[in-house]
Amino acid sequence: MDRLTRKELKSDHFALEVQHGVEFVSGHRKQMGLYGVIAAVVVAIVLGVYFYRQHTRAERQEALSGALQIVNAQVGPQQNEYTLAFPTEAARKQASTKALTDVASKYSGSEEGDLADYMLGTMSANDGNLTDAEKRLKHVADSGGTNPASLAKLALAQVYAAEGKPAEAEKVARDLLDHPTVVVSKEQATFTLAHILEDTKPGEARKLLEPFRSSDRPNLSRAAINALGIMTNKK
Repeated sequence: MDRLTRKELKSDHFALEVQHGVEFVSGHRKQMGLYGVIAAVVVAIVLGVYFYRQHTRAERQEALSGALQIVNAQVGPQQNEYTLAFPTEAARKQASTKALTDVASKYSGSEEGDLADYMLGTMSANDGNLTDAEKRLKHVADSGGTNPASLAKLALAQVYAAEGKPAEAEKVARDLLDHPTVVVSKEQATFTLAHILEDTKPGEARKLLEPFRSSDRPNLSRAAINALGIMTNKK
């Protein structure tokens, strides 16, 4: 139990207080002689920490969900009282940026915070602010959880390519190819790497895509054929 609280919960103030209590009890067993009580206290602490973390996770998820509702809100007249809408794209973007920034700041270090930062990075990329996009995406790629980090790397590779940094783009894409996740598949990483290499290493790019030409997955096959066609037309 002591090892668990140190490793898994050291970032929570509540958990640190719990850990201190467990260490005190463990150091005074002879005086207390209440092994059964100690066991009961440890169980209660485990349950307390579990429900505390579940609560805070639900809170983070609710905050991110609220921010995503703003990001996906309609632009134009509000259709009904249940639909969120903004009068202009600029108004929606301003509200989206604020909502995501609040989540990223308040829940920094959590998966929800990482995802909010990732989305801010992709928004900057879409706006053409590649410097800010690179900064945000690299932060999540380097220190975020597995899934947010892989999403950030996928976007970061494309930002590097757009910035004229082919070596950096290739390095990130190859890392994704070697380490696929549940949110960034090996196929996605392959297509991204092929796109990055199509100008500098066209032979390797074609070699990466050729196996997908005859895939039994129609969408994947069509994507490979289209990408190979674009490469051929570039010659």
